[in-house]
Amino acid sequence: MSYSNHIEISKSALEQNINFIRQQLLRHTRLSCVVKGNAYGHGIPIIIPLEEDMGINHFSVFNAEEAYQVKQVSKRNSTIMIMGMLTQEQVHWAVEQEVEFYIFERERLQEAEEAAKKIGKPALIHLEVETGMNRTGVPFELLEEFVLKIDRSPHLQLKGVCTHLAGAESISNYYRVKKQTITYQKILRKLQGMGITPQNRHIASSAATLRHPNTQMDMVRVGILQYGFFPNEETFTHYITKKTDYDYPLKRIISWKSQVMSLKDIQQGEFVGYGTSYFAHSPMTIATVPVGYGHGYSRSLSNQGRVIINGHFAPVVGTINMNMICVDVSNIPNIQKGDEVVLIGKQDELEISVASFSDFSNQINYELLTRLPIDIPRIVVE
Repeated sequence: MSYSNHIEISKSALEQNINFIRQQLLRHTRLSCVVKGNAYGHGIPIIIPLEEDMGINHFSVFNAEEAYQVKQVSKRNSTIMIMGMLTQEQVHWAVEQEVEFYIFERERLQEAEEAAKKIGKPALIHLEVETGMNRTGVPFELLEEFVLKIDRSPHLQLKGVCTHLAGAESISNYYRVKKQTITYQKILRKLQGMGITPQNRHIASSAATLRHPNTQMDMVRVGILQYGFFPNEETFTHYITKKTDYDYPLKRIISWKSQVMSLKDIQQGEFVGYGTSYFAHSPMTIATVPVGYGHGYSRSLSNQGRVIINGHFAPVVGTINMNMICVDVSNIPNIQKGDEVVLIGKQDELEISVASFSDFSNQINYELLTRLPIDIPRIVVE
């Protein structure tokens, strides 16, 4: 069956990005690839087998549903770590499946111990500590209570101690991140004084891995870099200013494509699409493309977005519909029904990057990528 639009994932680009990340890591630092949000919109079923073939064996997800998806497609018994949501029933599943997960509140610690005791397997846990993010994490004053309970229980196995840095991508957060790092080191000293040495100390994201190498420790949790994007322009500037020659090290692994569904000639003085948002000031040819806000093509791109057809940019005209957009192809020669339409990606010498697409729709890269619907087919290309 053919589809109205599809996403292509470049294997070679992904491999280049993974190699780049590895080059940034300290000698003994392990790489955990973050695949939450359907692998940032790229598709968990696609990304996991590719990265396992590249030697990745640790994946971080947000919830049990994502962990289950990774489990379904993993062929190499990779480690899976849940950083966020778990119901009581899902805690039992995680223990049974030997999936690691964060502990940041008393209830989950109790649920983990009870599940492990009942199942007869240890709960593989990471103690998330509060250092200043103020989202989830065990506060310092409760640290001893948690650690003693974990240490004394035969059903709990402490796999790591972690925290999350609040905005390592921006220099404006420098002092906040520095304070968090100092607090985390204080916690580690407290644990050492209690005779506890965690197997994995991990606090670094993509941004921290690049901007604060001292935070890499035993493991880093890298998300956006895998997919060919720096966390923000500031992080890229920080990286490139340390280089003697300019060579963009990452490659976008995603392309989003559709096709021309139909062609129509419009007379001068006519409106295009719903309402009166676009008025034809001259005769024009309109191509309809079977993609719309129901596919993640933001309605805010009405009369602003653009696509590439036959090596030419074509502007979006009129209001974005749920399943269709109209583009002006008046100046594109030899256009035909079925011609490829690039929404994101390259065609000939032209490119529509995720960043430029995001600027038009007032979304950041992360938001746009993760909003791409799961049911858009993803295919692997070299």
